[in-house]
Amino acid sequence: MEREPTSQEVIARLRPYVERAKRLKGFQLEVEPIRLGPPLPWNYKARARELLAGARSVLDIGTGGGEVFSEILEACEVLAIATEPWLPNVPVAARRLQPFGAHVVHANSLALPFAHKAFDLVLNRHEELDPAEVARALAPGGHVLTQQVHSDNWKELRTFFPRMTDWGPHFERYQDGLRAGGLVITHAELNETPVAFRDLGEVVYMLTALPWEVPDFDVPRDIEALVALEKTLRRPEGIVLTEGRYLIEAYKPA
Repeated sequence: MEREPTSQEVIARLRPYVERAKRLKGFQLEVEPIRLGPPLPWNYKARARELLAGARSVLDIGTGGGEVFSEILEACEVLAIATEPWLPNVPVAARRLQPFGAHVVHANSLALPFAHKAFDLVLNRHEELDPAEVARALAPGGHVLTQQVHSDNWKELRTFFPRMTDWGPHFERYQDGLRAGGLVITHAELNETPVAFRDLGEVVYMLTALPWEVPDFDVPRDIEALVALEKTLRRPEGIVLTEGRYLIEAYKPA
């Protein structure tokens, strides 16, 4: 019978994943889970490019390192502004977006430092938002497009980490807030699908790189929960969790 590894041996196995996550710059995660279900029924980047074609100005809220926004801008010639609340990411995003003529502003995503009706298009991918601020900054006839991580993302982890952050029903809250700001919702869709992380180390990488998911996550302190998680959730495909995403698109009547 194979011997169970000790807690210290598991901690040693997981330590390289923690170190990799702590070296993260920008928001180019090194871990990508295997999607076991069909692809998302929408394409955020493709739709953003379609909307950008009819815009003169665009704001990207919480751009991270500018990874996704740079792919959306490509050859478009518009006034492009990105905000980023985490200061170390600002120079990373500025370097990546400079070839596209985009400017990066260090700013709180919930308090946009821009004039009323300043943008024809507001984009937001996986960053918190204030619907009232979005409505204020959006010009008449303008559009907002956001893809978000659903509040039940990786819901299986809550059994092992009861302190996991509860973000509340923001899919519904954002829609209500946009409508209250005078916008018309044209698309609101939620998608959940199983995904597989290849091993426990990949889960540890994500929880370290995304510290808001499980506050004060620490491998030595949480080792019992991690071992139980691996035993319970491991399948032939890997450690299987439910990934939740949603898309909201709206426009401001002219």
